[in-house]
Amino acid sequence: MSYDIVISGGLVIDGTGAPARRADLAVVSDKIVEIGAGTYPARTVIDATGCVVTPGFIDLHSHADFSVPLDPAAPTQLAQGVTTIITGNCGHSPFPIRNQEQARRSIGFRGEIPLSWNWSDAAGFGAEVMSAKPAVNVGLQLGHNPLRVAVMGEDDRPPTPAELDEMCAIITDSAQQPGVVGFSTGLIYMPGLFADTSELVTLVRAAAAADLLYSTHVRNETSELVAAVEEAITVAEQAGARLEISHLKAMGQENWGSVRHALDVIDAARDRGVDVTTDVYPYTASSTDLATRLPQWALDGGRGALLEHLADPKQRIRLAEALRARFGRDVDPDGVVIADLLPGDFDRYIGWSISKIGQDRGTDAAEAALDLLAANKGAVPMINHAMSDDDVCTVLAHPWVSVASDGWMLAASGEGRPHPRSFGTFARVLHRYVREGEILTIEEAIRKMTSLPASRIGVGDRGVLRPGAIADVAVLDPDAVTDTSTFTDPWQLAQGVRSVLVNGTPAILDGEFTGRHAGRLVEKREPA
Repeated sequence: MSYDIVISGGLVIDGTGAPARRADLAVVSDKIVEIGAGTYPARTVIDATGCVVTPGFIDLHSHADFSVPLDPAAPTQLAQGVTTIITGNCGHSPFPIRNQEQARRSIGFRGEIPLSWNWSDAAGFGAEVMSAKPAVNVGLQLGHNPLRVAVMGEDDRPPTPAELDEMCAIITDSAQQPGVVGFSTGLIYMPGLFADTSELVTLVRAAAAADLLYSTHVRNETSELVAAVEEAITVAEQAGARLEISHLKAMGQENWGSVRHALDVIDAARDRGVDVTTDVYPYTASSTDLATRLPQWALDGGRGALLEHLADPKQRIRLAEALRARFGRDVDPDGVVIADLLPGDFDRYIGWSISKIGQDRGTDAAEAALDLLAANKGAVPMINHAMSDDDVCTVLAHPWVSVASDGWMLAASGEGRPHPRSFGTFARVLHRYVREGEILTIEEAIRKMTSLPASRIGVGDRGVLRPGAIADVAVLDPDAVTDTSTFTDPWQLAQGVRSVLVNGTPAILDGEFTGRHAGRLVEKREPA
């Protein structure tokens, strides 16, 4: 028999955590058909001598929803060995949409993303994604924030029984649409932050009944981290859901070390039968919207209401006082760095901290932050340096923690100062925490990037190397794989990944991008 592709001479790490073994891997069409010793005739032979052969990495926590149609070549992902991304995290997704203007405003990207917006539901957005011909596989999650906006607007209030029923019906319907694998909440983002625990339990119960993963950005990642993790577990336990706690971390020096208690809470829940895991990215800085540091009352009514508050002198004084009250407690103005701004008088401050901006403008960090929000339609991407590397190591070493980027799908070059996690997460783990730090064995690191995240979304034929599995495969040099992206110079691709197959199609071959885009929408519970 002649095979389409044979990867020969490498050490196979199958993604299960089993020890590496020397073997050749044969592919026909989009499937792995043989793994073993011997010479297999093939149309294409990939020499993996000196390399490890692994499943393609699965990024369980991506925010590439809006960038997949814009940068479908996915160089930032493929250069790391990532072949599948799961979008719709932290309660954000591009669907459902009832009122396009309101939806685009509530999303928080200032409305400048040049997409068609010709969809209303998951099926429509999935079709938009596939029409762009992505180079990687894409799984979708339904976000709580647009769900709430579609049904009840952006106000701080509980849903009526009819509104709650309507949201549950949309979840149930979305779960039947192609590519939808989960339901997510982001409990620091508007309007999701207005939801109480009982609302979450009802919605997550509908998601669980439809066999969707429940992933959540918990309500607090500072002094109330443990309580927030306990709330997430309570919701999942009462709803009967499998739970993914997103990017576990403790923000603010006085809270460092609390991740250990949070992991103990997760372990205790697992011991009593709750299907809960978490994930982490290997950096000590987060990235989000500057508006999340404002008090909840300022966000009631959405970004339009926020801009009104910023324009009202009395309300602006209240906002500045509330922001200053967080300085030194859970917000470090020296560590809050601006990642991007609209063109204009302020764009020279990209890469500056809000304290430095305040000094430059002859004011303080709080006033500087409010100036930026007012000038940028209430949406300012930021990077927040506030975490401990010891905490990163603690979380990363835990057996029920996946590696996930919390990043975007980007082009190889661009503007602004995006977080380097979009470019280097998976390579950084293999470089810094396997090869140099020895926090993980390479087999365990690969498991955290492949079969573990695959199990969370209920996919049986990705994330492992075995006959019958989909041929998502990465070939990488374990001594050379590394991240090169930094906070000051982020637009740098990872290095050391030699070849990548996506659904059996070479996307990188011997270090060169092929330009072939073979990504698909991922379906949950694919057959083993």
